Amino acid sequence: QLQLVESGGGLVQPGGSLRLSCATSGFTLDDYAIGWVRQAPGKEREGVSCISKTDGNTYSADSVKGRFTISKDDATNTVYLQMNSLKPEDTGVYYCAADEYLVILGGGCPRAYDYWGQGTQVTVSS
Repeated sequence: QLQLVESGGGLVQPGGSLRLSCATSGFTLDDYAIGWVRQAPGKEREGVSCISKTDGNTYSADSVKGRFTISKDDATNTVYLQMNSLKPEDTGVYYCAADEYLVILGGGCPRAYDYWGQGTQVTVSS
């Protein structure tokens, strides 16, 4: 059974950093497109960062480019999202997601995947 479990969210001051983790099981990371998607109150869901299984590259939304970095550890089946220089507008619930058939070739990250974690809350506030 495919599972994704996020952790690492919390309250942080503007300018601070957080690292989110996504523990996965039931599938091989290299065989799936992987992404982080956030949902802020009153806003549309946004694909933040993603790893393409098609070309192996990582991509990020313009809103977080240069501040957020997605990575994965195949040995531990864990996906990370390093978030630096956080802003109040980064506040939201962050979901780890995976999709076996999704093709990502740049132009931003998708916001619809087949499999989702339960989400972790990130609040950026002073």
